[in-house]
Amino acid sequence: MQGALTRYRIIAWIVGVVLIVLVVVGMPLKYGPSGNPIVVETVGPFHGFLYMVYLVCSFDLARRAKWPFGRMVLVMLAGTIPFFSFWAERQVTRHWVPAAEPALSE
Repeated sequence: MQGALTRYRIIAWIVGVVLIVLVVVGMPLKYGPSGNPIVVETVGPFHGFLYMVYLVCSFDLARRAKWPFGRMVLVMLAGTIPFFSFWAERQVTRHWVPAAEPALSE
């Protein structure tokens, strides 16, 4: 399960950063006085692809951690709200993943 958690944490941060770039930089450029949509046109589809990867990683972690359906959906939706994926990643790491999982020593 540690691998699934690591994959989730990495993609949560990447999706969060790309979404912030899209909202903080791209949207003002597109709808501001310049009307330049280049950032939205390039970063938007990239965020969409990364969000699909985020969903897969979230589902994988939720399945391995045996989360209830509602918790899984909330974590999956975290990639759609700016800054929320960072908070969700922190909450998942601190509270939702069992800390008592024994380490494999081989």
